[in-house]
Amino acid sequence: MTTEIRGQTPATAIATAATAPPQPAPPVRETRKFTVAEYYRMAEVGILRPDERVELIEGELILMPPIGPRHAGDVIRSIRLFSRLDDDRFVIQIQNPLHLAEQSEPEPDVMLLRPRADDYTASHPTPADVLLVIEVADSSLDYDRAVKAQIYGRAGIPETLVLNLPEDCIEGFDQPGPEGYARHTIYRRGDIIRPVSLPDLELAVADLLPPPPAEPETVEPETPAA
Repeated sequence: MTTEIRGQTPATAIATAATAPPQPAPPVRETRKFTVAEYYRMAEVGILRPDERVELIEGELILMPPIGPRHAGDVIRSIRLFSRLDDDRFVIQIQNPLHLAEQSEPEPDVMLLRPRADDYTASHPTPADVLLVIEVADSSLDYDRAVKAQIYGRAGIPETLVLNLPEDCIEGFDQPGPEGYARHTIYRRGDIIRPVSLPDLELAVADLLPPPPAEPETVEPETPAA
């Protein structure tokens, strides 16, 4: 790794790099990973409060940020959009657990699942049940696209859409594999998304994103009287 030291001449910087003593490696600390069973047990005995918003991600308990109005409104928008489709090929789940593995059980904002006779009352869905995951990202944008989306890809979920509210676009991830998703696509307003598991379904980006902010009105300056 190259370290840039500002305010020095090149010769001084080279000399500093040559004579600086080697830095000791930071100590390696072991962490305790939790399983899904332990996660549920912590909730049962009161270690986790009922009102705590946490997810189990690769054995770690991750605190979820509070849901702001833009986030909540976009989840409602997604529910309305998919409910209007009246398509019996999928059922909609909202912010419910998804059992990815022994140490991971996130709660995606929206999931389109294959219909199941018990309506998922016997067990939470697994990757084999999922057609599409949608995460609404505002303050959680970096985490949703760099961490959660790739966890979904490694689990084999065919496609994840991250509704990127700060940048007013949708980021699509597909072609899952052992390292996560191989393809990343950015969709803008005016684009149409055709989910890989439901290719005849057409989702307009503008229908999934919140309305764009209204442009301020231009006030023409008054012409002074002659």
